[in-house]
Amino acid sequence: MEREIIKKLIKWKDSKNRKPLIIHGARQVGKTYIVKKFGKKYYDNLIYVNFETNKEICEQIGESIDVEYIINKLELFYGEKIVPEKTLIFFDEIQANERALTSLKYFCEDAPEYHIIAAGSLLGIAINREDYSFPVGKVQMMNMYALSFKEFLIALGRENLICEIEKHFDNNERMDKDIHELCLKLYRTYLVVGGMPEVVKMYMDEGKVISTLDVQAEILASYERDMTKYADNSLSNRIISAFASIPVQLAKDNQKFQYKVISKGGTSSIFGEAILWLKNSGIVNQVYKANAEMPLEMHKDLSSFKLYMSDVGLFVNKARYPLYQIDLSEPPTMISMGPLTEHYVANELRIKGYELYYWESDGIAELDFMIQKDMDIVPIEVKSSVHTKSRSLDLYMKKYNPKYAVRISEKNFGFENGIKLVPVYAVFCI
Repeated sequence: MEREIIKKLIKWKDSKNRKPLIIHGARQVGKTYIVKKFGKKYYDNLIYVNFETNKEICEQIGESIDVEYIINKLELFYGEKIVPEKTLIFFDEIQANERALTSLKYFCEDAPEYHIIAAGSLLGIAINREDYSFPVGKVQMMNMYALSFKEFLIALGRENLICEIEKHFDNNERMDKDIHELCLKLYRTYLVVGGMPEVVKMYMDEGKVISTLDVQAEILASYERDMTKYADNSLSNRIISAFASIPVQLAKDNQKFQYKVISKGGTSSIFGEAILWLKNSGIVNQVYKANAEMPLEMHKDLSSFKLYMSDVGLFVNKARYPLYQIDLSEPPTMISMGPLTEHYVANELRIKGYELYYWESDGIAELDFMIQKDMDIVPIEVKSSVHTKSRSLDLYMKKYNPKYAVRISEKNFGFENGIKLVPVYAVFCI
């Protein structure tokens, strides 16, 4: 599968100020696959070290973090010459070896000529433990996510639709009705399949969304295994409970995450660490409420937030959505499509690199998202169908008079009353 992150990896490779690179992302988003593919295509050879499965090399590197010592051990162990600029060294599951993580500092300071990438599914958990010496300022960080809808279209061989969508987005021109309906159909398929590479591959092989359910269930099970493996019993139980509550939290009229929904008497002191674990593992996206003031990060309310799972297909599976209803040509009315559509939009915007916030006005109006673009705050309203009447965005615009706003729905492209109309399948263009 072609992934957009390859472009970023090439830019990193060619940078004159290159540092060791750490790729962070949830389990099974494709980190190992894509780095191996990158190494084999753009380097003469690849040295792949998995610190979870290869205990022997793990122990040897643990003896010393001197760069020459590590290079020598790797050459002897793998029987290959490591040539600066020509060889890619890939430390996978680096969270399993604290010394290897620390060694990245010395690769940066003493041997920048070596190209080295590190990755780990639970790296965000590991580097927040007190016993880890993280090489602050000596590494470059890069996030990797599940396939976006754009990458999903590429995987299906529909690049022609991407060009068409981007053209109409830029020109605010209505899409041909038949093409618009085709894009909506593919979007609904993506809602069910999601972007986890193994799930997408299963769908491509079988051609049926029903075939993906078991793969999604196994990924969710692997997440829960991690929760029990990498946290003590008390914390793991709280993590599992918090994770299980996400569909219920978003089904409420007030979607703000409430600890008492997890369990009676629940508080931030009880479940706060569990939420942080889920966030650091890459399993969830956390969206804070904020005032519409610049910069948004300085005006967020740390006590008010929503949690979205980082893959929309996994959310569909976990929430037990009826698949045939989502895949209807007409928007369904009997199921809660709002949280599902918001999940999709949140993930698409996060993949684009935006930090997300939401806005609320005294409990009478709530705007789904706000993003900061240069010196502007862009309000974003999300609707799950073609019915787009809403007082929240109107109230926001009257109060703050933004340059423009975005309304995401199943309606065609357009621009009216200062609101840019963006079909759900074109969120990747924002």
